[in-house]
Amino acid sequence: MTLAIVLAAGPAAGLTTDAGERLVDRIAGQWRRAGADEVRVAADLSELADLVAAATGPVLVSGADLVAHTAVLKHLATSPVGPTVALVLTDPPAAGQATVREERGQVVAADDPDGATGVFGGALRVGPADLPALAAAARTAAGGGVDRLFADLAGCGTLTFAQRVRLLVAHRVGDAAELAAAQAAVAAVDEDRAELKLSVKERDDFFTTFFVSTWSPYVTKAAARIGLGPSGVTMISVAFAVAAAVLFGVGGRLALVAGGVLLYLGFVLDCVDGQLARYTRHFSAWGGWLDTMADRAKEYAVYAGLGYGATHAGFRYGWALAIAAMTLQTVRHMTDTWYGVLHDEAARRPRAATGEAGGIGGKLNAASTKVQADTGSVSYWLKRTVVFPIGERWALMAVAAALFGPLVALCAVLVWGVLAFAYTGALRTLRARWMRVPVLTTVDTGLHRDDGPLARTLPAPGRLPAVLGALGAAGLLLWALLAVHAGGDLPGWAVTLALVALLSGAHGARAAHDGPLDWLVPAALRAGEYLFAIAVGVAGRVSPWLIFGYVFVLTLHHYDLTARLEKRQAAPPLHAATLGWEGRSALLTIGSIAGIASIGLATLGTYLLVVFVASVVLAWVVLPARVRGGDRSPG
Repeated sequence: MTLAIVLAAGPAAGLTTDAGERLVDRIAGQWRRAGADEVRVAADLSELADLVAAATGPVLVSGADLVAHTAVLKHLATSPVGPTVALVLTDPPAAGQATVREERGQVVAADDPDGATGVFGGALRVGPADLPALAAAARTAAGGGVDRLFADLAGCGTLTFAQRVRLLVAHRVGDAAELAAAQAAVAAVDEDRAELKLSVKERDDFFTTFFVSTWSPYVTKAAARIGLGPSGVTMISVAFAVAAAVLFGVGGRLALVAGGVLLYLGFVLDCVDGQLARYTRHFSAWGGWLDTMADRAKEYAVYAGLGYGATHAGFRYGWALAIAAMTLQTVRHMTDTWYGVLHDEAARRPRAATGEAGGIGGKLNAASTKVQADTGSVSYWLKRTVVFPIGERWALMAVAAALFGPLVALCAVLVWGVLAFAYTGALRTLRARWMRVPVLTTVDTGLHRDDGPLARTLPAPGRLPAVLGALGAAGLLLWALLAVHAGGDLPGWAVTLALVALLSGAHGARAAHDGPLDWLVPAALRAGEYLFAIAVGVAGRVSPWLIFGYVFVLTLHHYDLTARLEKRQAAPPLHAATLGWEGRSALLTIGSIAGIASIGLATLGTYLLVVFVASVVLAWVVLPARVRGGDRSPG
């Protein structure tokens, strides 16, 4: 149950609107329309502390001086960015109002004028886990107002995200004149039209901004009118992408052009599902997970279609290019995930970023921040485009396949992807060395590494870089390719030797991952496992489509794990049954030595797929049903 508390303290508590309604009653009614199950009015922070202490669900808190669209409060109440969120305004702070300094959407300082980026908007949502801190802050700040409460809550280290107001209106008022001006500003904006525009991401990539978001809101509006939900739109976009992949595989100019059009429309729908969720405020853990998994499955299905199409057109290594594109993109995503975590951790512990103090990493950080702030400039769009985001990838595949065929499309994706990976990897490494934030010390390292029983039993002392295992697997793959090309066979001991090198990444798995580059460990382990599996397949002369299928299943497993951990959720229910990266690699080694590499890849891949599907059913169907059943059972 969501509880909303209006703090009726301060001069604004006695103000009335043009309709004769008390401002306190007005905002209480808005909280009800925004989705609060219960609304209470507290005379002071002591009373508020007692209400919070008895609450079991999220708590919405606001002062009596906030005049805003109801949608502003609804956005705050339903924000998916985190459990605790504060409204942040750009108005100049009045006397007694707390200032806010934010970075990457996180509030890193409150009531500190130095470097302030906004002012507290007088409203916040506090998640259940942070309610004890809120109650303690209310008792500490007794006699103060909502600003003192917020400053004390942020000061005790509570992770708080910032909710900005765009297009809609929200102002804090202190007298009748300010109230009248704020009411006029609210009345001047069409709330529904603004909400539709707000469904589009504020900062998106170049292709999405200028070739999708210019008309996708109309599709979003139509979907909302016919009652189509975000998950339904996601599934339709999957169907479009799969159809495009089939057409790319069929080949022929007409099929390739049609595939390019369907791929573009599928990407439009991929944007619409998120816009629809924001427009209707229908957010769920299931929807976020499904969107993440569907995005990857769609893209890799298109890679498969392009690989088959290139092979069908007479190019011998079409499937090899598809496998390479999928592996590269997955490893890139893993580095993106952990660099984002690194940046979030660094934001909570800000440090001076001068060229003298930070060296080249500090200069790069300052330059990046400056470019990101210069929204709409040439440098801004170049920075967002050069990293090869999803919109640019899909646009490149659609255009290249339609005009030049599957082979050119795959080559283009690989070339741009490699260059983007080299660019981002080099710059992020320098910046990470400057930030020196130990990311993996704040999480379950073994889970994030996807360690199995073998890795957990190795001694902790003496950590070897995980990249050594990836290099060993890359060497084995190169050796296997050369041997097959020459018509020979790879020695059996070579796979065993490569496995030993790969397992070097497990040495010290239980040791502290507190180095400035340890955020790269999960991606390095993924790269090592994928390359090793591909090398085993090549050495065993396994059908390329089977190798693709096995790596595809591995990516599903890892994206499932990452999607959950990004949201600070528990691991997949059957994660222990996936054997760990080292266990799977050891089984493939046995199959290779026994001369049954094809059977090994097919069997293990099928097993992992069954575990993945069973885990999904357990996580999103069975376990939630049991929880709901338990909630209904008599106490």
